[in-house]
Amino acid sequence: MSAEPASATWILSIDQGTTNTKALLVGRDGQPAFRTSVPVSTTSPHPAWMEQDAMELWASILTVIKECAAWATAQHTSIAGLAISNQRETVVAWERATGIPVAPAILWQCRRTEMLCEKMRRLGHEPLLRKRTGLGIDPLFSASKMRWLLDETSGLRARAEAGEICLGTVDSWLIWKLTDGAVHACDMSNASRTQLLNLHTTDWDDGLLKLFAVPRSALPEVLPSSAHFGVCSGTSPLTGTPIVSAMGDSHAAMVGHASFHPGTVKATYGTGSSLMTLLPHAPATPRSGVATTIAWGVNGATSRCAQYALEGNISMTGAGVQWVGEFLGLPDPAQDAAALAATVNDNDGVYFVPAMAGLAAPHWDSRARGTIAGLTSRSRAPHLARAAVEAVAFQVKDVFDAMEAEAGCTLPMLFADGGATRNDWLMQFQADLLGRPVVRSGCEDLSALGTAWFGGLTLGWWQSLSELTNIRQETQSFVPRMSEQERKRRCTEWNAAVARARLVEIPR
Repeated sequence: MSAEPASATWILSIDQGTTNTKALLVGRDGQPAFRTSVPVSTTSPHPAWMEQDAMELWASILTVIKECAAWATAQHTSIAGLAISNQRETVVAWERATGIPVAPAILWQCRRTEMLCEKMRRLGHEPLLRKRTGLGIDPLFSASKMRWLLDETSGLRARAEAGEICLGTVDSWLIWKLTDGAVHACDMSNASRTQLLNLHTTDWDDGLLKLFAVPRSALPEVLPSSAHFGVCSGTSPLTGTPIVSAMGDSHAAMVGHASFHPGTVKATYGTGSSLMTLLPHAPATPRSGVATTIAWGVNGATSRCAQYALEGNISMTGAGVQWVGEFLGLPDPAQDAAALAATVNDNDGVYFVPAMAGLAAPHWDSRARGTIAGLTSRSRAPHLARAAVEAVAFQVKDVFDAMEAEAGCTLPMLFADGGATRNDWLMQFQADLLGRPVVRSGCEDLSALGTAWFGGLTLGWWQSLSELTNIRQETQSFVPRMSEQERKRRCTEWNAAVARARLVEIPR
């Protein structure tokens, strides 16, 4: 347990995401008291490429830290620890000596490694990867991005093998910068999304490192999600503050729902979406289009205590609504598209499959392409906007069904979080499609809240996961109202649109 002054009231919890960096100050009651956010940008230098400036991400961190610290000081309090949740699979490479990035960060959405992934499939590597990592072969995951950087950046491989270069996910980049280069570490949940971690040993796998040609010396140390990750240094006003947790954003949201038992499933609605449900046992090789992952690790009797989970990732949910808003020329694309969608009562038979860069779970079809189906002379912009928002719910249902099949049990409800969940009619439509209640979190920053709670475990504010379940939660439930006949009709029409997007012949 860390020593802390009596006035140290807060955990400063940062959620570094694809489009913004958010921060909360969370108190000993487990509730957020202050929130701030700054936007971050992405670039696309070539079709299907997505990048970010790692130094812009770092600048956004400094901004939210200063705002949170100023608020705490004004309250005559201080910060006991720093917690991190982050966008996953994004890869950063930087110089060990200077901390300067050597290339743009390759975003999780980026598809530049598709040819490399296809080659690995042809060579028959997918069964091994599924067995050891729980993940299929796809450009989403970090390993192929690291391989690409080492192969395509002049001199980088030799420098990495000489120990001059650090590679990591966003959590490891932030920990390095926060500790002024003293610590190169990441947590189990982020490591499990790289395709280099062996799920069974919870450490980097020598065979996988050789397969992707990534030197172990460039990678961070893997720690539990609730652990000491070093002490902030040179980051005024947090100098001397311990970093007490780190988690991938989807995993942290699961914690924020206080969902610690198998049989519950949550969906985080963001730029993309992630569904996750805990496993009661060690992982097996998944068969239904979902992945096995490490939900989190909690520091305990053994430092390698991992909780396993099933997960399904969707590449474009909020991003699909954003795209339609841009396509329609709306001033605030995502918000205006959602508002436009609400002006009509149905989609008038229009379906939009946002497969502009292929489809992720449960299809994992990189050849699929974005498709608008069902257009007639009556179709108007609001119908397309409606189809874009409905596509969020349809894609979540596809993964929910696959996850239920893999789990081998009925999943009785869906816990929901993320920005899009503020849309009441989307949540109602989601419940209607699933035929199950949807329980919406009252906290819009659940990833930041979840990693703050794990930070509290490290600090000794709480002693166990069961204590976290007693923290008051604000929720709202949406119960199904759609008839079974209507649900089947809508899902049949959606499946036909997906078949077109996948260039699959539609059965007659």
